[in-house]
Amino acid sequence: MNGEITKACAALAKLISADERMKKLDDVKKIYEENKEIKNLMAEYNVQQIALAEEYKKDTRDEEFIAIINKRISELYTMISEHPVMVSYMEAQEAVNALMNEVNSEIQFFITGERPCSHDCSSCASNCSGRQ
Repeated sequence: MNGEITKACAALAKLISADERMKKLDDVKKIYEENKEIKNLMAEYNVQQIALAEEYKKDTRDEEFIAIINKRISELYTMISEHPVMVSYMEAQEAVNALMNEVNSEIQFFITGERPCSHDCSSCASNCSGRQ
């Protein structure tokens, strides 16, 4: 990569880093990483996944044990995914992902002169360049 592109990337990165969505993700990520309840739930979830994998490796599987593990994994998944800290973290991550998609779309537009498709094309006659 040439020096001009590197400088432009650095300037863009600085602007993106200053965006409120990035700041919010950083704040929420710290809360997420420090939350003991989430850590414990994730640790148990991982242990249950390992136990399930080990049971599936056996020639003779204990189907009742598998059902118990699957039930617990499902419970843990729900507890993790519905935990307020996890919900905030995922929402912040989705906002940053949307920002990055917008940035990438703009870069693509300035390179090609065409807007990338941002919808499900199955219901339209567009050629995804923004022109009919």
